[in-house]
Amino acid sequence: MFCTSMLDVAEEFGVPPYLFFPSGAAFLGFMFHIQELHDEEGFVAAESTGVELVFPGLANRLPGKVLPSGFLYEEWAVASYRIARDFRKTKGILVNTAKELESYALESLSKTENPKVYPVGPILNLKPESSSESSGSEEDEVMRWLDQQPESSVAFLCFGSMGGFCAEQVKEIACALEGSGHRFLWSLRRLEGGPALTPTTTDYGDVREVLPEGFADRTTEVGRVIGWAPQAAVLAHRSVGGFVSHCGWNSTLESMWFGVPMATWPMYAEQQFNAFLLVKELEIAAEIKMDYRTESGEIVSAEEIERGIRSLMEQNNPMKEKMKEFCDKVRGALMDGGSSSSSIAEFIEDIKINYRSESGKIVTTEEVKRGTKSLMELAKQLDEGDDI
Repeated sequence: MFCTSMLDVAEEFGVPPYLFFPSGAAFLGFMFHIQELHDEEGFVAAESTGVELVFPGLANRLPGKVLPSGFLYEEWAVASYRIARDFRKTKGILVNTAKELESYALESLSKTENPKVYPVGPILNLKPESSSESSGSEEDEVMRWLDQQPESSVAFLCFGSMGGFCAEQVKEIACALEGSGHRFLWSLRRLEGGPALTPTTTDYGDVREVLPEGFADRTTEVGRVIGWAPQAAVLAHRSVGGFVSHCGWNSTLESMWFGVPMATWPMYAEQQFNAFLLVKELEIAAEIKMDYRTESGEIVSAEEIERGIRSLMEQNNPMKEKMKEFCDKVRGALMDGGSSSSSIAEFIEDIKINYRSESGKIVTTEEVKRGTKSLMELAKQLDEGDDI
């Protein structure tokens, strides 16, 4: 996504350039449209946070306060506009989404003069995870604890590799969890600082030091506070009924894959945009916040958090059934004859035509299939870092 300088290499060797876009189609359309607004009308995103904006790939008006963080800082915005311009030089863009998931955004993209879009997702790395920061025995203990919980009873809180909180915010979350009365598994990390768009986090040495006094003892039967979590394995577990997430795109796709409804708490990058998509466009997530940004220093109150968790875990919430429908759809997209499977086949045929047109050489279907398979495997490996 960010290595667009490689397009010059493709041109030098007479190879038709294609791009893999690891986020969603709506965000891709947003990048194209906001770059056009900037180049043609001098649009400045940082000056539009207090208004509602119309974008072709969204059915609803987009509040300026959920604009992706990368467009609110001049240095990052300039780079983002350049990247969007480079995207237009490609023959096509493979997007980590499915037709059934983002039909509105994909339809909008198909009506533009932008490169052809191939929805080929969801591309996920669902192999067992491990971390240098946690031992196998700790992970096994977490899974054993989940085994003992009733079905769909646990709220899972996890905010990605760069999602951490200060001590004051930790206390608010703890009060919310205790007040909600729901079982919980909380992956907690300390916010260390770092640049606004790339914060750094570490595990707390002893979480009892930042949790409210007596919290661990009072919740010992219903909750666990841990460091790193094997996210995919947890989401796949029958006892997990809701996911409080930073809304990274891969985390979003994992939640859909396992049919787990979400509550939104974005941190950085395009996560505010994703949160809006989940809450307002797709209606498969409860809102805790849509416009939270790590660098803001805002403390989200226990009342707001508890309200979001209660909504998320409510048994008769319509979004639960809707999320199950999306689960079936995104899984079906990858089956033989599914929309993403068909899109990959179309990509293979197009690359054969474009390669012959530009180089005068013939490439076989098997050669393209091998290259496509390598690309998909690489994309799955990159899924380990979902904070794009």
